[in-house]
Amino acid sequence: MASPAIKQESESTQPSSRSRYLAFLWSEYSVILAFIVIFVLASFLNPRFLDLNNQLNIFMQVSIIGIVALGMTIVMLSGGIDLSVGSVLALVGVVSILALNGTGSILLAILTAFLIGTFAGLLNGLMVAKGRIASFIATLGMMAGARSIALYIADGGSISGEVSNFTVIANSELWIIDYPIIIFLVMTALVYLLMQKTRFGRYVYAIGSNEKAALLSTIRVDRVKIGVYSLAGLLVSIAAIIETSRLNSISSSSSGQAYELDAIAAVIIGGTRMTGGRGKVIGTFFGVLILGILNNMMNLMNVSPHLQGFVKGLIIIIAVVFQKRE
Repeated sequence: MASPAIKQESESTQPSSRSRYLAFLWSEYSVILAFIVIFVLASFLNPRFLDLNNQLNIFMQVSIIGIVALGMTIVMLSGGIDLSVGSVLALVGVVSILALNGTGSILLAILTAFLIGTFAGLLNGLMVAKGRIASFIATLGMMAGARSIALYIADGGSISGEVSNFTVIANSELWIIDYPIIIFLVMTALVYLLMQKTRFGRYVYAIGSNEKAALLSTIRVDRVKIGVYSLAGLLVSIAAIIETSRLNSISSSSSGQAYELDAIAAVIIGGTRMTGGRGKVIGTFFGVLILGILNNMMNLMNVSPHLQGFVKGLIIIIAVVFQKRE
């Protein structure tokens, strides 16, 4: 029988319910707290930050990366990663513009974009799930392949749309809110519901937490992974439509460049772990906004664009350090 002194010492070393509750609050809402702090700090540093047009501009700037980041969130929750999103976006844009010019139909161009993006994601999923190739290697190959095909089709240059109404998608607004912002918000809500309220979402979390345990639980891991990467590809195609429509053109060499880094940064800042199984779509939403605010503030303060990548890298490292301390 343990002595009272030993018993008292063991009880004192155990975390109290209060500390566990505080730790839970921190892990769940730290990204929202960080967003509030950065938002307040930015409003003090530059009065122009709070201007309504500037706020809408931030949302507009992050809408494309935000949609890509939603797909990246699903992939990372499953324990994988997708480095091909930027190149696939360029390929989808090039092919959809060709379909638009060839048929004159905006609907066919959009359907073509969905088909190409989803097919690229499907190939990623097949390589990871059936080929047993590490997601880093599989999507790295897709990144090189998709960019190469886009460059070949466009002869290394840009392709412009010949149907003027195509620009309405990204350059119109409902009241004062641009369509890309609305699409981003709608996609966030849909992906949130998918991951929190459906069996598919629960399976993705289970696979990311412990793939072997998921297999023993009769979850069809291969099918879920294929679905994960296909869905990520579909979301990339939506982002490609917005980007192509905004400029009425797409560059095979520069469009989508480094989008995978921004998407991964937003997901990590939002609290999703690189190892999978833990994270929330709402965290990615705020992570995207944090990146948008930081970029906006650096522009307002005339910080050299060459230093903006350094700031993003620093933020990622800080976010990972805090994750490891949880």
